Amino acid sequence: MQRRELFTNTAALAFGTALLSPGLTLAQAKAPVEGADFIELNRPAPVDAPAGKIEVVEFFWYNCSHCNAFEPFLVEWVRQLPKDIAFKRVPVAFNASFEPQQRLFYALEALGQLEQLHPRVFAAIHVEKQNLSQAAAITDWVVKQGVDRARFTEQFNSFSATTKATRARQMQTDYRVEGVPALGIAGRYYTDGSLAKSMGRVLQVADYLTDQVRRNR
Repeated sequence: MQRRELFTNTAALAFGTALLSPGLTLAQAKAPVEGADFIELNRPAPVDAPAGKIEVVEFFWYNCSHCNAFEPFLVEWVRQLPKDIAFKRVPVAFNASFEPQQRLFYALEALGQLEQLHPRVFAAIHVEKQNLSQAAAITDWVVKQGVDRARFTEQFNSFSATTKATRARQMQTDYRVEGVPALGIAGRYYTDGSLAKSMGRVLQVADYLTDQVRRNR
């Protein structure tokens, strides 16, 4: 199946409509259906969550306008997650040109700057219209945010960043990611805006799936 790197205009419209209706619940809407709203993986994907935790993974790309629009709603959703949910972000790479932004994510994580600068990366690209696709531009931008150039460059080019980027691409394959933003749940389920019909409903589907995992422990 061809990768859906960007959703259609119809899906984008539904995305916005659903996010403006946060009161809509699965009790009021049609219950998620396997094969229509989400996919159950034929082969479970490895998870990193501690025992007793349910892992939820967001697959994203900094240049993706839908990921940018989804971000504030995702942040609020994550803030309210039950304590048994382990949430993580995974930057995708549909081709080699995505790798510098993968390295950006993991370098910021290693330096303890991710929480502060992750939303700023989205703003720089989508609001300020900066091109942060190449290593040099990324490094210059990070330095302007107050991060030491040498320390960032070391982490950006580190074996750790290489390993994590490789692991991210493997997770992307394991979950059969076809477009972003997307969510993987417990190494067993995958959903995105095209499947769930809107990004607002993606979060509802994720709530449903984590509850199913919890009930079937």
